[in-house]
Amino acid sequence: MNLELFITKRIAFNRENTFSSFIVMIATLAVALSLAVMIIATAVLFGFNNQISAKIHGFWGHVQVKSFDANRSLENIQPISTNTISYKVLDTISQIHHVQVFAHKPSIIQKDGEIEGIVFKGIGQDFNWDFFSQYLVDGTTIEMNDSMKSKKIVVSKTTSDRLNLGIGDDLLAMFVRQGQSRPYYRKFEITGIYNTGLAEFDRYYALVDIRHIQKVQDWKSDEVGGYEVFLHDPDEIDGMTDRIYYEVLEPNMVAQSIKEIYPNIFDWLSMHRSTVLILISLLALVAGINMITALLILILERTSMIGVMKSLGASNWSIRKIFLYNAAIIIGVGLLLGNILGIGLSLLQLHFGIVKLPPESYYLAVAPIEFNVPIILLINFCTFIFCLLMLFVPSYLVSKVDPIKAIRFS
Repeated sequence: MNLELFITKRIAFNRENTFSSFIVMIATLAVALSLAVMIIATAVLFGFNNQISAKIHGFWGHVQVKSFDANRSLENIQPISTNTISYKVLDTISQIHHVQVFAHKPSIIQKDGEIEGIVFKGIGQDFNWDFFSQYLVDGTTIEMNDSMKSKKIVVSKTTSDRLNLGIGDDLLAMFVRQGQSRPYYRKFEITGIYNTGLAEFDRYYALVDIRHIQKVQDWKSDEVGGYEVFLHDPDEIDGMTDRIYYEVLEPNMVAQSIKEIYPNIFDWLSMHRSTVLILISLLALVAGINMITALLILILERTSMIGVMKSLGASNWSIRKIFLYNAAIIIGVGLLLGNILGIGLSLLQLHFGIVKLPPESYYLAVAPIEFNVPIILLINFCTFIFCLLMLFVPSYLVSKVDPIKAIRFS
């Protein structure tokens, strides 16, 4: 039987109520709490990153194709055509899941003397309602057919609350035509109310049949504000944006990734990732320092044992392994408790949504949780190895113990 493991078991599992046992308990709790916070932080990070990214991609697409002359305003002034080779080629690229047309037009809506400025997002029959429907809080989607324009409109809960709107209510919209002094009026009936939690979308946008935008702008039936391109794999967004722009589009068109159009949101997510990485590093350092303290106290408490073993011929490395094995057991118990605590609290948040968030600041109403098993395993492994490596230097203190003095004063 391995002598070091035998002695380690006797020390670890027969520890009396001494000062060292209290320090070991503190070190174990430090490792457990550090790991629990790491797991919760990464689960929240992945939840934020994936859920917010999915929302943004779901409502605006991964890549937008517009006129080269288009500016960053909320209105599409220069249209592009769907009767182009590039539009047909987009549907043939295997990495592209779906392509749909859109057009934006600012408007002022009025209801019972109250007015509100919003942006009408014109959508066509190719609009994918599967994703959007989950954010409808009341009513239904817009049904469109080939024969005539739909007079239905889907507004946000933000807009409906401001103007006290409900399903079936009529509202009057005023548009300003390019180059004309007389406004264009159109009446719509509210068929649905949505709430995405994305302030940039909820504050401004309402969905209507794109043919109303084409009528206001005096566009032809094949002219639209742009295309929204949805990819199978969001991780390919940068490469596909360049490919679409350089290999597919006509010279008068430009392709932009959604990260270029809304950089503030993705910069905010990137900042969160950096913060979590710093937090994980600090927590691992705290756990390691607590383990160093526990190991030093264990060595000092067992000085007489070290002296006896040295006098019997045990090597410094053999004695060091005893304390390193003991530390490994403490770290292992701490990791086990940390996993139970971190995953347990995360599951409570996932199923019950205990922690609420202001959606106007965080884009979500509840703190999101999304487990990434490989990352959790990696955190456990790295924490174990990091703490153990930090203990090699203090364990060198064993070689400094003089066996004669240790036995004499024991």
